[in-house]
Amino acid sequence: MAPIAPPVRSDPPRAAAEGGPPPLHRLVLCVALPHLAVSADHGQLTGAGVEGYYQAGRRLLSRCRLRVADREPVALQGTSVSSGRARFLSVVRTPADAGPDPELSVERLRHADGTERITLHSASSRPRRFPVEIAFGCDFADLAAVAAGRAGPELPATVHGGGLRWAAADGSTAVVTAEPPPQEALAGPGLLRWAVELPPGGSRTIELRIRTGRPLRPTGRRSVGGLPSRAEAEGDDPRIRRLFAASLDDLGALLKRGPGGPRDVYPAAGVPWRCGPPAADAVWAVRMALPLGTELAAATLRSIARSQRGGAGADFGLIPGPLRDAGPHLPPSCTGTEATLAFPVVLAEARLWGLPEAELDELLPAAERCLRWLRTALGDGEPLAEPGPGGPRRLSTQAHAHRAALLGADLLEACGRPGADELRHAAAELRRRFLRAFWIDDPSGGRPAAARTAGGRLLAHPSADLAHVLDTGLSGRGGRAPGLLDAARSARVAEVLTSPALDSGWGLRGLGGKEPGHNPFGHRAGAVRVHETAVAVSGLAAAGHEEASGRLLKGLMDAAESFGYRLPEMYAGRRRSEGGAPVPHPAACRPAAVAAAAGIHVVTSLAGIAPDAPAGRVALRPPRAVPLGAVRLAGLRVAGEAFSVRVGRSGLGVVEEAATGLRLDA
Repeated sequence: MAPIAPPVRSDPPRAAAEGGPPPLHRLVLCVALPHLAVSADHGQLTGAGVEGYYQAGRRLLSRCRLRVADREPVALQGTSVSSGRARFLSVVRTPADAGPDPELSVERLRHADGTERITLHSASSRPRRFPVEIAFGCDFADLAAVAAGRAGPELPATVHGGGLRWAAADGSTAVVTAEPPPQEALAGPGLLRWAVELPPGGSRTIELRIRTGRPLRPTGRRSVGGLPSRAEAEGDDPRIRRLFAASLDDLGALLKRGPGGPRDVYPAAGVPWRCGPPAADAVWAVRMALPLGTELAAATLRSIARSQRGGAGADFGLIPGPLRDAGPHLPPSCTGTEATLAFPVVLAEARLWGLPEAELDELLPAAERCLRWLRTALGDGEPLAEPGPGGPRRLSTQAHAHRAALLGADLLEACGRPGADELRHAAAELRRRFLRAFWIDDPSGGRPAAARTAGGRLLAHPSADLAHVLDTGLSGRGGRAPGLLDAARSARVAEVLTSPALDSGWGLRGLGGKEPGHNPFGHRAGAVRVHETAVAVSGLAAAGHEEASGRLLKGLMDAAESFGYRLPEMYAGRRRSEGGAPVPHPAACRPAAVAAAAGIHVVTSLAGIAPDAPAGRVALRPPRAVPLGAVRLAGLRVAGEAFSVRVGRSGLGVVEEAATGLRLDA
């Protein structure tokens, strides 16, 4: 077998001075990449931890601290209005108040793009006059340095046009301006001051703007290669609409523009820690978002293809990627292997959703290189190992490889390229090897092992990775590709996935609750990773296990409601209790691309849309159990045009809008 090359880089260091990344779960984040604003729920930027306003990963404001009537406002509420906006409400108590109740209130509406509107309101029956001052600080620190506790000192400010300006040694600048301009600007302490007079019941607004010498426009979901702004979902369960809208908003906020121009757009993995080049998480995200259109998938695949290894050698065709923690029982896994196996799958499915032929032709060579690497890696008759020939054979890697072989064969055949028969033979051989090498027979009915070591020892612990075995992928004519398991073994997998060991009640744990090394906060040792539960929901439904799918879906919807429908990357895998709520993970990215796309995926899977745009067909296979009642999806894209579908309470799907000539298969 050709060795799988080690990754070219590892995860960047994230450890802070106190021994871990700064906690995020109580922070309010405004995101519209490349812009990011982070604060506690009081709304003040104090310079503590990762608080601040960032552009392209660099902190332009470390402090933005408001005082009204010589006092800090008393914080009442801080919430996200959308992915890119947050609202903070507070009151100010002063000796001039006529009674025991505060007469002055403050609303701060913050935008990720560097604007903030501070509205002061008086409920007094007489005029009120009081000072307002805002203290600013700037350190130009990189986010990684801030997270590691190495931000460095703030820089001195200068007065600039009624505002403040900072300059770094490398020529970078940051400027704060205000409207109306302050009556006083003090460079030494970095202060802007106003004398505010409010009539009875009156209000006044101060608008702040932070900018640099080269302002960057947020990519946004209306950009070329972005997401459609008109897609929407609704249903008997009102949470459907809210989850879909928030997920679409979060994914749009994570879009980044690469060096290749306006068509070079891809989702960052998550804010604030994982905003680097696209890798496995980005491929998973754009795959789950294919019902919204193929533009984002094509742009992301183009960006990833640039990093693919060319030339000759065992790693020819491999997409590089960092190592990722795999829990207490396995060494770190190579995300490059996962991305390499996912690339042809996304391209094959994007073709069925309606990817234009010109873009398919552009991306096909990179997919062929991935498939050539896969054929070489499967050449010795053993299950696929990673991240090297002495590494373990993981359950999820076998599922990814099998899916890539089958969908890759469909892709090559449809494009008139050689190699389809060889890939189908490799997939059949992989199925045979999998049953021989991974299936554990026991009195309960058996189950797949989580991994097989290089020495042949099976690791039997249950994990959420099991969901990938049921994700067979979309095949031609609106069908599903064959899976690794027969119907009886798939039914057993459904039982394991919905057992108390894995199903926390809020989603699937990364490691069974009673296994050695289980940690409900462990990234892959027991935490609930949202996209794995979403994969299980759709995979179980497609395999005919609708009751099991519905149970996981309802738990995930309950968790989404608890998080205000903005699902984080992961949360604690603690057992659900009556009246309880899912426990946040302090280091989880929020928003995260795979979590946002997972929300889109579970909602669109309720319609069971299975397109074959090149053949002019689309099939609907919604779950007959209608786990959330009736649902309607509008503004999706099939064959490059708007597609809307409605599923009634009886489980019958009806197409309401579709491309001309696209026919519905029974």
